[in-house]
Amino acid sequence: QVQLVESGGGLVQAGGSLRLSCAASGRTFSNYNMGWFRQAPGKEREFVAAVSKSGGSTSYGDSVKGRFTISRDNAKNTVYLQMNTLKPEDTAVYYCAADHFSFGGRRSTYDYWGQGTQVTVSS
Repeated sequence: QVQLVESGGGLVQAGGSLRLSCAASGRTFSNYNMGWFRQAPGKEREFVAAVSKSGGSTSYGDSVKGRFTISRDNAKNTVYLQMNTLKPEDTAVYYCAADHFSFGGRRSTYDYWGQGTQVTVSS
């Protein structure tokens, strides 16, 4: 089992920045590709970003490219999502997830999920 705990969400004005963190425990963190997803009310859970086990590869959803950056620190068992130039449409619950075998944006391949952290962007 892998336990994931997100933090760093909150209320921010449009154009502002937030940094989300996801702390992992339970299994060897570096054995997992990590991803961030988000879900707005009434919408499906959407892929945001992914980072490979070593941190050498990243992938982003089209709506966040150029604004968000995913990174990880395997020594601290933590994955981050730096969010810049936030827009009201970025408002959602943000989830981190761990995938032992696959890398990328397919929600169904992720094995473990956190409880989520709310991000609200005001206009």
